[in-house]
Amino acid sequence: MRWLVLIAAGSVLLAQQPAAPPATGATEESDLNRAVSESGGSQIDFIKALERHLAKYPDSKQRAAIDKAIAKAAMEQNDNERTLIYGERVLAAEPASSDLPLLDRVIRLLLDSDKPEPATKAIALTKRYQREVEAMRSGAAKSHMSEGQWGEEVSKALARTLVLEARATGNLGHVDDAVALASKAWNVYPGSEAARERARWLVKQGKDAEALQCYADAFTIADTRTTSMERIADRTHMGELRRKLNDSEAGLGDVILAAFDRNTSLKLARAEAIRKKDPNAGATELVEFVLPRTDGSESLAVASLKGKTVVMDFWATWCAPCRIQHPMIENVKKKFEKNPDVVFLSVDSDEDHSLVPAFLNEMKWEGPSYFDAGLSNLLNIASIPTVLILGPDGKVSSRMVGFIPERFEAMLGDRITEAVSAGAASN
Repeated sequence: MRWLVLIAAGSVLLAQQPAAPPATGATEESDLNRAVSESGGSQIDFIKALERHLAKYPDSKQRAAIDKAIAKAAMEQNDNERTLIYGERVLAAEPASSDLPLLDRVIRLLLDSDKPEPATKAIALTKRYQREVEAMRSGAAKSHMSEGQWGEEVSKALARTLVLEARATGNLGHVDDAVALASKAWNVYPGSEAARERARWLVKQGKDAEALQCYADAFTIADTRTTSMERIADRTHMGELRRKLNDSEAGLGDVILAAFDRNTSLKLARAEAIRKKDPNAGATELVEFVLPRTDGSESLAVASLKGKTVVMDFWATWCAPCRIQHPMIENVKKKFEKNPDVVFLSVDSDEDHSLVPAFLNEMKWEGPSYFDAGLSNLLNIASIPTVLILGPDGKVSSRMVGFIPERFEAMLGDRITEAVSAGAASN
């Protein structure tokens, strides 16, 4: 289905282009639709079908869309040769593209070779990669992350771009600059890839003792991107360097333990610094969250609601059903207004917070509302509208995804009553 959408998007682009001779255009579109349908859901056959189509229609006005479809399918197939060929075409045709996964993959494939020509290409692309990532830092948090979580993701991405630039720079023979770039990557975000890259070029400089420390960093630092094979390679490098420096591996365990302690302290200090700016950055439990008010006034600590039944309404400005559902929730709210142990929270899930004040004013929604600040990720809110009811024990008692207008108020009221009763019975 994804492929059909890509081709459908290409057809829209074709329709917006200056009209081709009717018979030719109609024939090409028909051939393209047939080629895609006959691929039968096979990525390999899909790629081959599109390549045959380009061979038949080399001047196709849909070429850019087809190139991108092949590049994406090739990435999923781990077809490195095609990913590089078509990925370079796509990036050249779309200099303002923000397709970071494709950009990252193409750069890494270019750097599989130690030759200067691909390294020169890679450096140009890493600069573009860095500009795209820096632009993300100045924008609003995405993927329903808190500001601190988003900042860390951007820092991780920027560190990756610097590691790639270090590799390209080193491949061009500028070893000192490669070490400096890898060190900068580590300082931006301390991860195994940056440590490993710095070690690589320190070895080239003959600084084996420093390289050993960096491999120990790569081996011990908490990093979900590190694979088991990379850890084995790090262990091998440490052994080789230790034997080179001391004629045996004696004392290597002390080096590893020291690196572990050093990096644990580093991670904890970094997390604490981020928490001071964003209390939700390291939150892993519901009670740890602090929800900021959409009007900028005092935030709400979820921990303050302990022991209460909490009704959380997750909505967004772009959600049409939310506009219908909200007054219904207000009606239910009135039925429980004399029960201080039932709390209703209006939680906005927009990524662009600037849209919210005007929306609330337009809709004349009263009462406090809050930004989710990463809460929707913790609670697995996959669609909007969603209403969660938390029992007095803090656990999810009911999850209402979407709503049935004619039954919603009764259903919500019954589920709140059920959560309250269950809480009372457990006391």
